[in-house]
Amino acid sequence: MFTKYNFTVKERFLRYVQIDTQSDPQSTSCPSTEKQKDLSRILVQELKAMGIADAQLDEHGYVYATIPANTAKQVPVICYCAHVDTAPDCTGANVKPLVHPNYDGGNIVLPDDPSQVITPDDHPYLRKKKGEDLITASGTTLLGADDKAGVAVIMDMASYFMNNPNITHGAIKILFTPDEEIGRGVDKADLAKLGAQFAYTLDAGERGAYEDETFSADGVTITFHGVSAHPGYAKDKLVNAMKVAGAFLEALPKDTLSPETTEKRSGFVHPVRINGIAEKVTLEFIIRDFITAKLAEYEELLREKLAETLQRFPGAKADFGVREQYRNMKEVLDKYPQVSAYAKEAIARAGVPLIEMSARGGTDGSRLSFMGLPCPNIFTGEMAFHGKHEYVSVQDMQKSVETIVHLACIWEEKA
Repeated sequence: MFTKYNFTVKERFLRYVQIDTQSDPQSTSCPSTEKQKDLSRILVQELKAMGIADAQLDEHGYVYATIPANTAKQVPVICYCAHVDTAPDCTGANVKPLVHPNYDGGNIVLPDDPSQVITPDDHPYLRKKKGEDLITASGTTLLGADDKAGVAVIMDMASYFMNNPNITHGAIKILFTPDEEIGRGVDKADLAKLGAQFAYTLDAGERGAYEDETFSADGVTITFHGVSAHPGYAKDKLVNAMKVAGAFLEALPKDTLSPETTEKRSGFVHPVRINGIAEKVTLEFIIRDFITAKLAEYEELLREKLAETLQRFPGAKADFGVREQYRNMKEVLDKYPQVSAYAKEAIARAGVPLIEMSARGGTDGSRLSFMGLPCPNIFTGEMAFHGKHEYVSVQDMQKSVETIVHLACIWEEKA
């Protein structure tokens, strides 16, 4: 199917990453940054140029499009989804993508900041990439492969089907979302407008990776209230909320239950933001585990540590709030075994060894699954995301394109 196909994923990716689409967790708008629409508008234009007439961008920054069915069968409608925003962790402005053809297997020094060196020791997956064409940023920004690799893969898939009408498939929906990186990727998604029955996000890493399980996640906000007083006359009056918050953080476990001390299937409690003054301080946490019931255990631990801390600071008070963020998609996907079976078959047809993985994080698919759209995650090749060492293999992206083309064909064959 692909022997004579000229992939467009590389060229698309190189264009897309140069558009700053960083999301902003402090914004209350949707999308959180208007600049995300700069890329979304381009995607709509390119989809229409392919002949996809219904491609549209809504006011909230979502792109919807349909590759029409070309089969007489009644085939379940599937959707491919990726997010256009990049993470707030590292700047996404003025990205200069660099292609490293026929990678030699050694260290990659990023020229705009030579202290930034991508090494196989730090990134063992590089040892599998010798001879492939890698793309990195230049050393001062992230690359944006998370998730513009997924965006480019979906766009190349669309190009393939629109240029190969002899390949039969059912209707294929395309959804590009904003704000995934700040946990709001599907807040305003219109699933009725989308009209899909099953979906796949393109947002996983190494070639062959398939994720049908994610963390379950809650957000916890603790607001510490101190007692303000003039510092010159504060004896036995002032209760400094910053010191209370600091003592609380110091009381958390040192050797467990944090991202820096856990791996594989272990969950964590992670402070992500602090803001305040002597009178009032707000701490924000993310709580993660594959077993949803454990979230309540971790939150109870925080309550216990909070009570102990407040006893040390008479006069201090605190508010404790919990907000559900997303749940382990496996709880839904296990009810629809064909979704995973077809994806695994598609990966095999692309000639790629399957790597079944559990995501130590969440995707848009986590929430979509619980909104009634079962949605696991498929590889794109994006690696070392959210930082200046981010990279992607062109060949990985091409294999991802092959996989999702095969996947759409399998849904048609099995119907």
